Amino acid sequence: MRVVVQKAKASSVSVNGEVVGKIERGLVLLVGITHEDTIKDVEFVADKVANLRIFEDEEGKMNYSVQDTKGQILSISQFTLYGDCRKGRRPNFMAAARPEAAEPLYEQFNEMLRSKGLHVETGRFGAMMDVQIHNHGPVTLIVES
Repeated sequence: MRVVVQKAKASSVSVNGEVVGKIERGLVLLVGITHEDTIKDVEFVADKVANLRIFEDEEGKMNYSVQDTKGQILSISQFTLYGDCRKGRRPNFMAAARPEAAEPLYEQFNEMLRSKGLHVETGRFGAMMDVQIHNHGPVTLIVES
């Protein structure tokens, strides 16, 4: 499992011009799932994301997590995170899990974040989405299981 984590002042996701998810201060998660991923990967990454200390304290140091700050999460499924660009000019997406395997794990990931008391908005799995991210910092990290 691979998640690109971006600290955001605000973000939204639209499908066919309709906003389907929107957050204020928090995290935008671009979520990729591969064939070998299991519920253990989902649990590990959800815990890591919820507790990453990337929000500033009163002294400007990254000491607070999204949970500590009562931040929100916008979670977007993104199979292209497993695109392999090493050969040729067209990415190979063979490492990305098929939708029937990836979607349940993606949904479980979002539910695990919610079970930690986080407000989680999502895009629409498998849809062509327009994502607006007001990246803050900028802070962008990759979390992998």
